[in-house]
Amino acid sequence: MSEPSEQQHRRGLYQAGPSRARGLAYAAGYCLLLAAVVNAFTQIRALGERWFGSLETPAAGVIDATKTGGLHHVLAALGVIIMLTRGLGAVCLRFGQPAVIGEVVAGILLGPSVLGSLWPEAQAQLLPAAVLGQLSALAQLGVVLYMFLVGLELDLQLLRSRSRATMSISHASIALPFLLGAALALWIYPELAPPGSSFGIFAMFIGVSMSVTAFPVLARILRDRGLSRSELGTIALGSAAVDDVTAWCLLALIVSATRASSGAAVLALGGVIAFGMFMLLVVEPRVRQVLGRRLRQPRVSHSALALSFVGVFACAWVTEAIGVHAVFGAFLAGAVIPHDSALARALARQLEDVVLVLLLPPFFALTGARTELGLLSGSGAWLTCAAIIGVACLGKLGGSAFVARLCGARWRDAWMLGALLNTRGLVELIVLSVGLELGVLSKPLFAMLVLMALVTTFMTAPLLRFLERGEQREASV
Repeated sequence: MSEPSEQQHRRGLYQAGPSRARGLAYAAGYCLLLAAVVNAFTQIRALGERWFGSLETPAAGVIDATKTGGLHHVLAALGVIIMLTRGLGAVCLRFGQPAVIGEVVAGILLGPSVLGSLWPEAQAQLLPAAVLGQLSALAQLGVVLYMFLVGLELDLQLLRSRSRATMSISHASIALPFLLGAALALWIYPELAPPGSSFGIFAMFIGVSMSVTAFPVLARILRDRGLSRSELGTIALGSAAVDDVTAWCLLALIVSATRASSGAAVLALGGVIAFGMFMLLVVEPRVRQVLGRRLRQPRVSHSALALSFVGVFACAWVTEAIGVHAVFGAFLAGAVIPHDSALARALARQLEDVVLVLLLPPFFALTGARTELGLLSGSGAWLTCAAIIGVACLGKLGGSAFVARLCGARWRDAWMLGALLNTRGLVELIVLSVGLELGVLSKPLFAMLVLMALVTTFMTAPLLRFLERGEQREASV
């Protein structure tokens, strides 16, 4: 494919296309894309169920929180977890990597893979089941508030202003990794699926895990590199937002299907769609109106902050009661608050440090306790892990770059966009934890997918540096 002309470069990465005919063409292409994805996934699911059968997913396994540990024990464990996660996170930042890599590694070090293998008595003393049960409550609160912060960073006005072409491209960048993940499920299902799991749900979940982009990590990378307001940064943020909203909707479908019978799952999905439409079409305009009229001053009152927290927990409770995970409601609660409002800035400023420093480290510890790398024994298991990482990169990085190139981007810009969207980070870990709790993932597969999240997040910064150096060399010639 030949390089785009200078005129194409001046028109930007994505061509908006003002004409009615072009708009109809985009709409038709978008409908064809959705139909093709649904048809392809249906064929993969039918093939898998012919091979493996269709069984009901077992009830979700959860940590027993009825056994309690002493407060002094919980405080000691929390102190160790915070020190180690912050320390390794700072090391990663020092080397130009996202802090989440070090925090996840800290959780793995404290889990059975490292500390439990080298010094099992110390691991059992530091994180017994009773302490993990109490830390689980803190971790769940941290994840709910973190997804609220993710929603706060979402710019709904930006999404609404994106052209039909950009929306189609964003969905194309999620369609390929989703289908590749579903096809990968045909290979890994016999060996790595939990006993009694439904192939259709399993394949859909693997597809979702391949499709996720870590929106907050992506936003920080763009800010650190001064790309937030560039055309590339705007497209990356818009695409990541659309990708994650789509992935969370698919995850909501999976959760509703695993927690209820087929009829109840349809009702749950209909309920969460109705609730989402209510939040976006009714609540969001009203919130924007109130904030524009009453909260123009830079300081936000405690009453406004308290009301915001009540709204977050209410939305999380509604989606949990409907049959979908609470994180979906928290994400919606953040999304309806304008990201550039004084309230959003105050909430982000006052919440971010507490959530990241105090409430999320227990989540990393729980993730580490569930990640048993010792289960990946033998060359076959590591070959499967490598294949999972390869499919994840091929679908997200390669697929996004290819679609961007088709829309007129230079290859270097296209690869930079693909590298950014390939960042999975903490959002991927939240998705994987939901899958493990639902009984969709086995422990060996969970460990492989955690490694995939680490590798794809780690490779983003080196890839961007390599591509930027190449552009600088070309500019100096």
